[in-house]
Amino acid sequence: MHRSIVALALGLVFCSRIGAARDPAPLATVLRSGPEGCHAVALTFDLCPVLQRPGWDRPLVDFLESQRVPATFFASGRWIATHDAEVQRIRSVPFFELGTHGQRHRHLPALDVAAQRVEIMGPVDLLASQYRYRPTLFRPPYGEFDDRTLRIVADSGLRLVEWSVVSGDPDPHLAASTMLADLRAGIRDGSIVIFHANGKGAHTREVVEAVVRDVLPERKLVPRTVSQVVDGCHGGGH
Repeated sequence: MHRSIVALALGLVFCSRIGAARDPAPLATVLRSGPEGCHAVALTFDLCPVLQRPGWDRPLVDFLESQRVPATFFASGRWIATHDAEVQRIRSVPFFELGTHGQRHRHLPALDVAAQRVEIMGPVDLLASQYRYRPTLFRPPYGEFDDRTLRIVADSGLRLVEWSVVSGDPDPHLAASTMLADLRAGIRDGSIVIFHANGKGAHTREVVEAVVRDVLPERKLVPRTVSQVVDGCHGGGH
C-alpha cells in the first residue's frame, strides 16, 4: 500500500513537470495607447533606410529638440549601422527615447521562429554592443506580428508598441491639410501617433509643428514619450 502511494505521488510529480514544460511561453502585451485619463500623447517616429535619401529628417528633429518636445524613435538595425551620429544625437537628448524596429524591416509572420528572433534582436544587440544601451521598446515592421513574435518579445524583456493614430506621412500624394485634419480627428487622451523621421514624409515636419503648436494645446494635451504615456503619463502627463 505504501509503495502504491509513493508511486502515485511520483507519477503526479512527473506528469505535472511534463505539463509545465508544455505550457506556452507568456505573450507580450501589445501597447497601442495609454490608459484612460492620460492627458498626454506619444509622438513616435520610425527610422529605416530610404533609397537615394539620407534617411534623417534633420529639420524635424531640430524642431523637436529646440521646442523640447518629447519623442520616441524606432530604429531598424540597418539604419543604426549607417547613422552613428544620429543615434548619438537621439541618445544625448534627455526627452528623446530610442526603441527598435527590426533588423531589415521584414514581414515577421512570414519568418520562422529563428529568423524572427534574428530580426527582433539584431538592433537590440547592436545598440547594446556599440552604444552600451539596452532598448526596452520594439515596434514590428509594418505593424505585423503573430504569437511567436509576442513570445520572443516577452522572453527578451521588450515591450511591443503599435499605434492608435496614423499620420499617413509616407504617402507622397497626401496633402498636409488632409493629414492634419485626420490627426485632429483622431488624437485623444493617451494616443500613440506614428510618423517617420527618415525623410520619407514630404510634409512631416510641417504637420508635426502644427500638431504641437495647435492640436495638442486645443485638446489640453501634452507630448510625452511612449514609456511615459503607457505607464500612466509619468513625467507630468496628468
